[in-house]
Amino acid sequence: MSLLLISLPSGSPGTYDFATSRDGQTVAAHGSAAPGLLPPAGRGVEVVAMVPPTLLSWQRVQLPKGIGPGSPRLRATLAGLLEEHLLDDADQLHFSLEPGASGGSTAWVAVCNRPWLSEHLHALDAAGRTVNRIVPELSPRTGPLRLIVAGVPERAQLLISGDAVPGGVQALPLGPGALSLLPQPISDAAGNGEAQAPELLAEPAVAALAEQTLGYQPTIQQAPERLLAATRSSWDLAQFDFSLGGRARAAKRAGALWRDLMYAPAWRPARWGVALLLLAQLVGLNWLAWQTRTDLAARRTLIDSALTQTFPQVKVVVDAPVQMAREVATLRQASGAFSARDLEPVLSAFALVAPAGAAPSAIEFSSGELRARGVQMAASALAEANQRLRPMGYQMQTETDAIVLRPEGVP
Repeated sequence: MSLLLISLPSGSPGTYDFATSRDGQTVAAHGSAAPGLLPPAGRGVEVVAMVPPTLLSWQRVQLPKGIGPGSPRLRATLAGLLEEHLLDDADQLHFSLEPGASGGSTAWVAVCNRPWLSEHLHALDAAGRTVNRIVPELSPRTGPLRLIVAGVPERAQLLISGDAVPGGVQALPLGPGALSLLPQPISDAAGNGEAQAPELLAEPAVAALAEQTLGYQPTIQQAPERLLAATRSSWDLAQFDFSLGGRARAAKRAGALWRDLMYAPAWRPARWGVALLLLAQLVGLNWLAWQTRTDLAARRTLIDSALTQTFPQVKVVVDAPVQMAREVATLRQASGAFSARDLEPVLSAFALVAPAGAAPSAIEFSSGELRARGVQMAASALAEANQRLRPMGYQMQTETDAIVLRPEGVP
């Protein structure tokens, strides 16, 4: 499943920055376009909408026991817990609960403007780019401080996340004033070597400004790469009114899991393990097939050798069992011995198991098969007769008006 990533602008629907990825690991294409001109989102394409950091606020709440994902009272509970921290009416806001949250524990809640989000989702849906998942471009994370400088030099933004960041995520204008709000002095961390400098990422257009302001060289990260990295988050803001159905959500998760299994670096050892297992199975099957063919050829050679040694007059072996049966029949005819297909042995076998007092009205014999008309036999008697005939190499069957006796194995 490929990805279509769409960054939602702060204003009304218009032009959207987008990026595409075939494997979820690398950006295939990127640009800006109106909703109707975005790359197509047909079957096998997951559409992911990105909410910029400046349009989200993050709040930490203590969930009451019994209130968790799927609870019908969850939204009302979140609105009550956040009432003192909200500047807008709760009806105008959209809440999203942290993945994996449960009742009785603390969890992050993402808050954004609901009419703004609904307007963009409807515009994209009308253009045939129905959003399957909504993710924050930047979300609270555990670990050391991470700084991202984005935008253009005239409007550069400093995006901050990490354990020590108040509110989980901060988006500040890049400048001397923003440095005073950082959890630790950047210049000291970069210069004295006593502490490790925070990770610093910057878009190419503001890389020089980031180095000049923060005092050390950043790692270049394109904006589309940052969008792609956001899709690997476990967050999904499509909750409550914007939630997808259970079947659609399951299909989306299955597609994302398959994409990760096929392309994610974390699954590379598993992919190599599966490939080596399949290769070992293929080698083992080929070796077993070769061994079976070798054993079969050796057995065929032994059979051919038995035929040529027993009957030296046979010079060319085509079908050893058939040729041996033919040669044995020739010897039997030359010696005058009976075979199991001759009339006398067949009559003797019939007399051995025929019902007492039964007198056939007619007897027909052809190609080793004897048909005694006018004789009937019960099922239990027939089963007992076949048990006695089996060591002699015969089998008996009943027909409408006759009993048929033939050598075993003849249809």
